[in-house]
This record gives sequence, C-alpha cells and structure tokens, in this order.
Amino acid sequence: MVNNEPFVQLLKQTLDRGEAKAIALSIELKADWTLLDEREGRKVAKSLGLNVTGILGILLRAKQLDELESLQPVIDDLVNKAGFRVAPELLAQILSQ
Repeated sequence: MVNNEPFVQLLKQTLDRGEAKAIALSIELKADWTLLDEREGRKVAKSLGLNVTGILGILLRAKQLDELESLQPVIDDLVNKAGFRVAPELLAQILSQ
C-alpha cells in the first residue's frame, strides 16, 4: 500500500493509476527495480532515478538464466491472449538475443 497518496495524485496527472502507484511504491520501498511497460511511465520513473524493466526484460532474463526454453511462445501468448503490444523492431531485437 502506498503511503504518499499526494504523490500518487501528482503522478496521475500524466500517468494512469497503476503506473503512478507502482512508481510511488518503488520510491517508498527503495526498490531495486520497477516493473513498467508503458513508455510514459518508464520515462517518468527513469527521470525519478528508478531502475526500470518491463515484462520483456524479465522474460529475456529468464531465458538467459535457462529458466525459459523459448521466448517466442510466451510472447505470442502475451500478444494473442493478453493483448500485449510490442513494436516489431523491439520484438526482433529481443528474439535475436
């Protein structure tokens, strides 16, 4: 639960509620990483000095650690079942790693 509700309200002027709370909570907890996928939320979080990763970053790390055999089926499920959007250029870059 976020303690600094006024900060959340300030962030909500440019971000959605979930992103605002994620950023505020990351700051309160002094989190090592903040999980955000939307471009604007990532931009704001980075401007506040937070380390940011997204779902693709987590999946890539899981693949590098051999916790995940292949990225393609997982990404396909995200796109087809969860409505996840990813730029084709970014997808190509991720899959080439």
